[in-house]
Amino acid sequence: MSLLVIHHPDCAGHDPSPGHPEAPARIEAAMAGLRDLPGCTIRQAREVSEREILRIHPTDYWQRIQASEPDAGQPSVALDPDTRIGAGSLRAIRLSAGAACQGVEALLGGQARRVLCITRPPGHHAEANRSMGFCVLNNVALAAAGALEDPAIERVAIVDFDVHHGNGTQAIFEHDPRVIFVSSHQSPLYPGTGAADEHGVGNIFNAELAPGSGSAAFRAAWEQNLLVRLDEARPDLVLVSAGFDAHRLDPLAQLELETEDYAWIGRRLAELASRHAGGRLLAVLEGGYSLQALAESCKAFAAAVDGEGC
Repeated sequence: MSLLVIHHPDCAGHDPSPGHPEAPARIEAAMAGLRDLPGCTIRQAREVSEREILRIHPTDYWQRIQASEPDAGQPSVALDPDTRIGAGSLRAIRLSAGAACQGVEALLGGQARRVLCITRPPGHHAEANRSMGFCVLNNVALAAAGALEDPAIERVAIVDFDVHHGNGTQAIFEHDPRVIFVSSHQSPLYPGTGAADEHGVGNIFNAELAPGSGSAAFRAAWEQNLLVRLDEARPDLVLVSAGFDAHRLDPLAQLELETEDYAWIGRRLAELASRHAGGRLLAVLEGGYSLQALAESCKAFAAAVDGEGC
């Protein structure tokens, strides 16, 4: 098996509200590009268990989320100014988190070396006790917590190249030296976190990029800083918050990346995983709100991560 893609069509059942950028059409756009790649294995996502959720999120928080889902035919409910859930959202939320945990199980069980979770809603803004930025459960954090229960996994890298800083992931792990978190993101931009001087316990590394920075600045930030930090950490597992909203076509930001930049970072991260983690790499979908750019970028990243195509 080469690249394992974990997906579920019920992730389209999460419909925050008409016109919301985190729309159901995103899931099909992301999958459309991948279906053109020969040899990919596509597996249906499973729902996350309550035990898995409670590795990161408190019981009272999860109970509040469950109680918030409206009945069919009722309007969506706001969890915060940006994050809404409607009838059917909880199923998608459980599947998106479950896919990330399922992907780690496949990596640690030797069923795959590269895993890509194409699910929604995204997760990297969700803090342990707070939903925000379209995110309810922190999918990549749940995956990391599951991996760290394996005695063979002593150090996990979480890599985030979404155009928005993964504040929730950083907040969850900033005091845990077993996790290194590295992020490039546009600044200033929502959520206003991710300054270069935020270091946690020496495990947090942020690269702020000005609007309009483009490909050269993005690649330099990784080549000269963030990839160096990852090499120094020598992680046993590489997890990626793969947001494609830094693309020049994206309507929510202005970083001006090209599709080829996602192939470039995919190759670099695959090389990192091969050097330190036995090739084991899992990526979860975060942002990306131009459907064209999302389809192109997912395909380019997936092919690069896999090395020789799927």
